[in-house]
Amino acid sequence: MSAILLLSLLGGAYALNCTSQTFSTPVVEGARILSIAAQVISSFGGTSGNDVCFVNVTLTHPGTNDGVNNYYTLPLNNYNDRFQGQGGAGWAAGNPFGLATANAEGYAAGTTDAGHELSIASAQDASGWALLSPGNVNQYLLLNFARRSVHDMTVVGKQITASFYGKEPCWSYFNGCSNGGRQGLQSAQFYPDDYDGILAGAPAVQWTSLVTFGAWSWSLLTDANYYPDLCEFQGVVDAVTAACDELDGLKDNMISAPGLCKFDPSTIVGKQYTCFSDGSKRTFSSQIAEIVKKAWAGPHTPQGQFLWWGLLQGANFTGLYMNKNTGNVENTPRPFQVSDSWIRAFIAKDLSFNTSTIKLDQYSDLFLKAHLEYDSTMASASPDLRAYKRRGGKIISWQGLADQLVNPQGTITYYQGVQARDHSVHDFYRLFFTPGVGHCQGGIGAQPIDPIAQLRDWVENGTAPATLKAGSAYPINSTSSAAVNATQNVRFLDLCPWPSVTKYNGKGDPNLATSYSCATERGWLDFQGPNGRDYDYFTAPGWYGGDSNITQNFA
Repeated sequence: MSAILLLSLLGGAYALNCTSQTFSTPVVEGARILSIAAQVISSFGGTSGNDVCFVNVTLTHPGTNDGVNNYYTLPLNNYNDRFQGQGGAGWAAGNPFGLATANAEGYAAGTTDAGHELSIASAQDASGWALLSPGNVNQYLLLNFARRSVHDMTVVGKQITASFYGKEPCWSYFNGCSNGGRQGLQSAQFYPDDYDGILAGAPAVQWTSLVTFGAWSWSLLTDANYYPDLCEFQGVVDAVTAACDELDGLKDNMISAPGLCKFDPSTIVGKQYTCFSDGSKRTFSSQIAEIVKKAWAGPHTPQGQFLWWGLLQGANFTGLYMNKNTGNVENTPRPFQVSDSWIRAFIAKDLSFNTSTIKLDQYSDLFLKAHLEYDSTMASASPDLRAYKRRGGKIISWQGLADQLVNPQGTITYYQGVQARDHSVHDFYRLFFTPGVGHCQGGIGAQPIDPIAQLRDWVENGTAPATLKAGSAYPINSTSSAAVNATQNVRFLDLCPWPSVTKYNGKGDPNLATSYSCATERGWLDFQGPNGRDYDYFTAPGWYGGDSNITQNFA
């Protein structure tokens, strides 16, 4: 997104001491500042009184021919002496539309485009920048996307903030989900001094496994030559939810204990379900049962060896099946675009490559190729966070158990790896799961309420989050269409830090957080990986450390 386009979206401006001359030229290792532009914006993000100094700092890394835009918004009225970096999503390295929320809370905020366009389309598809020519990956822009640009944005942002307010920010925080969650954890791994606190939602830390899994899941359909419509997929979700809902002791139309769910999709073949779009009665096919069974099991080699986690029961299948026309629930499928462009641009290195030609038995080679070629750049799953702990940093991660894109099992796997190296991981890094919530948002489950405030309290006051406050606009036992007011919470939950789970007490109003307690019910979120064993992080795809030989998982 160009600075001019971004400014056009922000509203009117008025004059104040916010010009390029206000700012000293930032110094960042390995980069050269090309330009600084500044303009005052009133009512930023449409919020009255949220007036900011908008600053665009463009830099380059000499010898790479890149041009990276870093966007900063500095509050004029209520600066709280803190800087907040905003993470991206998909192939987008940043989120300019998240800046306004941070500013309204008093933060100076920053984000980056990593040298390529920031837009919804480019967040889904890396084709516009991934290749210098057929067969030739733009490794410089990939490194920008992987980690360099967020670090540069942070270093420059703190200097820009200091120039404007006359002093450095007292505290710095990072806020991101999905790729943004990955960026946050990677900052802790590679640049531990950048942030005092990191909020890493649904972190895509095992990037090479995750995005390759997204393409594998599409091949479930092409291999079967069967493309279920959204009604049939949703029918399966409804069936497994009905079967496994009450395993946690509460009927609430959500699966809170997926580790205990043993639902066999073959049991619904030939049975009727109701299509959500038109109310018609339809019949489950045998093909949907096989597709779903494989989707839940996850990818394996032709010899049956484990490659990566599958979807959790209760997650929808939109990661497998993306409609071209959102108004059409019938057979107009396309693959998940983030994964599709990953295979075409970075694995095949040919934008014309058709991912639908890949057979399931070819994916073990693709997984291996992805890890061997890109873990040195994209790997963000090092469990060694000791440097970040030493500097006093704090991390809160959270994720929905109905996440359809980032496997919660992989998030647990990563946390276990950190825990294996530091048994006191709970002192600086806590992980929370919430049932009924999809990827970063969506669903009827309770979503965290201002988790950045709880992170800040931990960093600045030493108040560790015993629970993470969460709320939902959907009352207990509701469906996705049952919200009275989508902006007003009517159900509340205190999410417990893993390995604890939030368990209903058996009495009291289930819409109230006081009716739940933290419990040790390890079976709820226990999952098995290779050979039926609990998954061993040190042989996990996606970790490049010296304790494992990555090729052993791809025999």
